[in-house]
Amino acid sequence: MKVAFISRASLFNDKGGDTIQIVNTAAELRLMGIDVDIFLADQKPDYTKYDFLHFFNIIRPDDILPHIGRSRTPFVVSTIFVDYSEYEKKARQGTSAFLFRFLSPDLIEYMKALARFVANGVKIKSRYFLLNGQKKSIQKIARMTQMLLPNSKSEYNRLSRAYNIQKKYRVIPNGIDKILFTPVITDEIIRDEHLILCVARIEGRKNQLNLIRAIVGTPYRLVLIGAVSTNQIDYHEQCKQAAGPNIEFIDFLEQKLLLDYYRKAKVHVLPSWFETTGLSSLEAAAMGCNIVITRKGDAYEYFENDAYYCDPESPDSIFQAIDQAARNTIPEGLSSKVLKQFTWEIAAKKTMEAYFEILGKRS
Repeated sequence: MKVAFISRASLFNDKGGDTIQIVNTAAELRLMGIDVDIFLADQKPDYTKYDFLHFFNIIRPDDILPHIGRSRTPFVVSTIFVDYSEYEKKARQGTSAFLFRFLSPDLIEYMKALARFVANGVKIKSRYFLLNGQKKSIQKIARMTQMLLPNSKSEYNRLSRAYNIQKKYRVIPNGIDKILFTPVITDEIIRDEHLILCVARIEGRKNQLNLIRAIVGTPYRLVLIGAVSTNQIDYHEQCKQAAGPNIEFIDFLEQKLLLDYYRKAKVHVLPSWFETTGLSSLEAAAMGCNIVITRKGDAYEYFENDAYYCDPESPDSIFQAIDQAARNTIPEGLSSKVLKQFTWEIAAKKTMEAYFEILGKRS
């Protein structure tokens, strides 16, 4: 079987959780005997060579529509249905902040696509998207796909409600590298109860600014690890200006270089305005950290009562969750749960099962 993965043009220049998901799922599928090529949305693969096209990020329909218009190859979509609307309405900075308060989530995303074209020359590739907008474009993709592949049932339910979609789907969980992120049991590892870690791209949705406001001037030391989002340089400057001597910034690190930080920190925090999962939360949980996360999104389906939850809008709420996590023991069984249920091997296996289910129906 031969499959083409197709995702946003900035997948490798502006790395995010989808980059990790795509690269690792492809690697595991190859080990299972499936031939996978990765393409960017602005490339034009020879569709006839592939049994499937596999798209990612349904909230970027302009990346998907041109391909399904040119090809008759069956396709699936890993939805990665992130809802930016609360961040856009409550925390976005700049001239668009006032306007977005009055727009629907779909109109916000449509306006952002137009803005990327005007400001950065990012071409709008689909005439259908340009004329019909975000909502109708997503509904069209959902109608045409063979199957939707959300990261959780919660994600599918949100998508179904938002777009009145009833479509065959399979949950493909997000994961970790189980070999890399297996905890080492040794008396030599002593966790620093005052060391707080946040591994995430520096951008408004990840909410590092409110996290800094929660920690600055406290006895805790915060280490922020992540590249600066290419279109949020001003946000990074705000974060640096708000930081004090107990805040440290470290640029993007390859996953193997994160291990030492995960071993030393007592708490990993991701106080995002929205998360479908939070890959670094899974990694940190597997490595034995206590987890502070947002209730906005789908993360509860993964962590249930084994995490501490905060309100991203409130630095006080973020601090209280961190303080509780730092003072309490690690939930028994959390690490083993992640390693048993949420790995890239499992994600690839379930993806392969989805492919074969579709092929079976078509044969």
